[in-house]
Amino acid sequence: MELIQLKRINETFNKVICDPGIAYELREYFTFDVPGAKFMPAYRNKLWDGKIRLFNHMSCLLYGGLNIYLSKFCKDRGYEIEYIDDFSAENFSLVEAEEAIKDYELTLEPRDYQLAAFVYAVRNRRTILLSPTASGKSFIIYLLLRYYNARTLIIVPTTSLVSQLYTDFSDYGFRSDMHAHRIFSGQDKHSNKQITISTWQSIYKLPKEYFKSFDVIIGDEVHLFTAKSLQSIMAKLDECKYRFGFTGTLDGTKTHRMVLEGLFGPVKKVTTTSELIDKKHLSAFTIKAIILQYPDHVRQLIKTLDYQGELDWIVRCKERNNFIRNLALSLKGNTLLLFQFVDKHGKILYDMLKDADRPVFFVYGGVDGEEREEIRKIVEKENSAIIVASYGTFSTGINIKNLHNIIFASPSKSRVRNLQSIGRGLRTSDNKEIATLYDIADEMTWKKSRNTTINHFLERLKIYNEENFIHKIYPVKLEVQ
Repeated sequence: MELIQLKRINETFNKVICDPGIAYELREYFTFDVPGAKFMPAYRNKLWDGKIRLFNHMSCLLYGGLNIYLSKFCKDRGYEIEYIDDFSAENFSLVEAEEAIKDYELTLEPRDYQLAAFVYAVRNRRTILLSPTASGKSFIIYLLLRYYNARTLIIVPTTSLVSQLYTDFSDYGFRSDMHAHRIFSGQDKHSNKQITISTWQSIYKLPKEYFKSFDVIIGDEVHLFTAKSLQSIMAKLDECKYRFGFTGTLDGTKTHRMVLEGLFGPVKKVTTTSELIDKKHLSAFTIKAIILQYPDHVRQLIKTLDYQGELDWIVRCKERNNFIRNLALSLKGNTLLLFQFVDKHGKILYDMLKDADRPVFFVYGGVDGEEREEIRKIVEKENSAIIVASYGTFSTGINIKNLHNIIFASPSKSRVRNLQSIGRGLRTSDNKEIATLYDIADEMTWKKSRNTTINHFLERLKIYNEENFIHKIYPVKLEVQ
């Protein structure tokens, strides 16, 4: 029987000791096609074959989080695997966890799944916890940082999340002002405080020496990290033993998941959106899909356009934007209106709404994290506010409990973006019985030629069915000059 040995090189990489022939097998086993590679310049210019390789057959290095896949590889082929170093899990019971958190003076009582996730993470030292939006990921993060009581780096994708985590920790009873340092554009990157919260964009170019002091690395909303930047950070954290990733959604591609698992550890599903709704931890939720039906002269025009041309026409359509404006103003409660393009759509929608007799806010990349946090706090106290926000700034991680409506003003087929955006409306509030998503789709099919964005809507419908979201479709004729 062929023998494969596994040795720990550091906290990022393990070394596989094996026959050269097996090394080539492993190279192919850990090679994946990158979705959309054929559209990328490097592929078009024949500088790259469109694949990602997670095992180097020359150095025989494998990311530490992929041990379970190596074990499966050996089992499927009848190879024996020998662990030179100790890769076993740590002993940490639910009873020990309950005892430990008594000292944290928590302002909240952990839910059963939060406590189970905390125990699982401590036992395994590295993992990605897959837990849906509004399930309390920041609270699980807080339990971990209190348990390890060590130098901890928390990396997030947006400045909004830097400020929000800082505030969340304070709400849980932590002295964030004394023990947490925030990094985003223009902030000092060095601090002696126990906790550092930073966007990955702010630190991924820093030298390896910067990362040596950290014992724990936590990545929040890891699905949004670019592979190269994240790989750069995690490679520099090769002495960091405890690695935890958090996300509410993965994009469904094997490549994306394997890269993240390699850097952090295997994915563990914590709970599901439907379970949280059933237990009243999340708000009841419904989807009203509004299909705008366009006249023939528009359909004939759209048939001649490519996807970008179609999208550009849609967001500039005066009648469509008027419909969105009227819809937003007709809804009761607080409304989040999400758009994709700032100048040619977001600003137009904001200008159409800003003079309404109700609070209207405009949030995009140019609005700094602290101002976004202030807007969030204001909306929590309002009952008729409208936030006109870009997907990039408000679709992920923003915690607004007092949110009643979401409007998708721009079409998208991204599973991650759609589910994260839906999550904005799922948080419970004392004055909210149900949250509603208004998904605006554009039917411009001409004869047998179906337009691209209606295809994207059909992809969204598949997601709604998979997630067991209640949805109803409303066709609406749109008169366009």
